Amino acid sequence: MKTKNNFLFLVIFSVITFFSLFASCHDDGDTTKPEIDLIEPEEDAVLQIGDDVHFEMEVSDNEMLSSYKVEIHPNLDGHTHSRTTRTTDFYFEETWSLAGKKNAYIDHHEIDIPEGATPGHYHLMVYCTDAAGNEAILTRDIELSHEGEEHHDE
Repeated sequence: MKTKNNFLFLVIFSVITFFSLFASCHDDGDTTKPEIDLIEPEEDAVLQIGDDVHFEMEVSDNEMLSSYKVEIHPNLDGHTHSRTTRTTDFYFEETWSLAGKKNAYIDHHEIDIPEGATPGHYHLMVYCTDAAGNEAILTRDIELSHEGEEHHDE
């Protein structure tokens, strides 16, 4: 009787193990990050202090988009991507919804660079998240200047 119980236990254990392994190999859903095509501002663009940023991009996802975030912060040597403590440095962060869309074209002038912003080098970062929580990140180096916008054609 004991041998029969051990055999039954072994069979049940084997079946449970097999189905557990099979389930773990099963597709876990959407794991593909969204795609970001940032058109403006271009890499190394020089933007006018006191003006707005022309922001233009296309985003897409294989399933469904959720949102995008734009962040601009100073590009200081040895910095981490967190808010700076200098009060004259320009810092911007805002998130917009893309819920229900698979593709989106974004073209806006909703980012104002204040007159008191410190000229210098900054990072412009775009984060795009899909409905499954996958996130794509794109970073551009830009410069804020009192001289106005230039395009570097190299």
